[in-house]
Amino acid sequence: MNILGNVRILGTMKKFPAGVMVIPLLLGCLVNTFFPDILTIGGFTTGLFKGGIQTLIGLFLFCSGATIDVKMAGRTIYVGVVLTALKFFIGFGLGLLLNAMFGEAGLLGLSSLAVIGAVTNSNGVIYATLASEYGEESDVGATSILALNDGPFFTMIALGAAGMGTFPAKDMIACMVPMILGFIVGNLDHEWRKILAPGMVLLPPFNGFTLGAGMNLFNIAAAGASGIVLGLLTLLTTGLLSFIIYSLLRRQPDPMGAAIGTTAGVAATTPASIAAADPSFEPQVEGATAQIAASVVITAILCPLMVSFLAKWSDKWFEKRGKKRRAHVPGADELAQ
Repeated sequence: MNILGNVRILGTMKKFPAGVMVIPLLLGCLVNTFFPDILTIGGFTTGLFKGGIQTLIGLFLFCSGATIDVKMAGRTIYVGVVLTALKFFIGFGLGLLLNAMFGEAGLLGLSSLAVIGAVTNSNGVIYATLASEYGEESDVGATSILALNDGPFFTMIALGAAGMGTFPAKDMIACMVPMILGFIVGNLDHEWRKILAPGMVLLPPFNGFTLGAGMNLFNIAAAGASGIVLGLLTLLTTGLLSFIIYSLLRRQPDPMGAAIGTTAGVAATTPASIAAADPSFEPQVEGATAQIAASVVITAILCPLMVSFLAKWSDKWFEKRGKKRRAHVPGADELAQ
């Protein structure tokens, strides 16, 4: 019997919500924790699996921007702006509230840098995977707008607006360039859009592993209760709460409101990026990084499960009214089957 070609690796991964991205992330984290030297041998191996996260995320943002059709951007922009606003203002408000109540020490050691950095940063790769599986075409397109919060961009805005730090405009603009360029290329030449669109399916496993390769289970464990609290806080406030608010705005249940209840893997680099721009945050970097890393892993596992549950609940809500919740998303079969 020929085993080759009969091992259903991808099929097994697809049985888990956002498994195409989450499982590689966990594998990367395990490899980096117990066999870190494997990923640092240099050459293409290190470049792809260890040191390529900025390039891979930039490429994902570029491909994501290219998928937005300016002629069909109405609902896409609406979805992206609303979800981005919910993610930002909930995280910003939560950070300000905890800072006002507990000061720089924070709740259970959670500083404003850690809270705002984790809660305002959603994992665009997980969102895109969930949108393809449970959402509509406009939800998938909204990924490029939501991608604005993948990284230090909104954390810088929030901390600056709160008077907690000052950051150069150049650092914020640099986060937006790949998405904007992809949007321009995709709308100038639709053939390029067709070439770049598969990147939304191809890149998540590589993004996931490389993000995981920057994490260490022992460092995450060192964050202790505070890291767990941060992950649950992110999940509940920008997952469950966003689902409720977004569903009220749409006047019908929509599980995609909960799909932003994650912390972006790249958010683990946010404290160091913030401190590089404003050295006054340097003492908070180590603790905030471990806490955010814990939130990344916790939300990456729990958020897809939450969205899956809410999608099934929403389907039943629509069935009772003789309706269907979602339209078919082109390319969803490749991710969901």
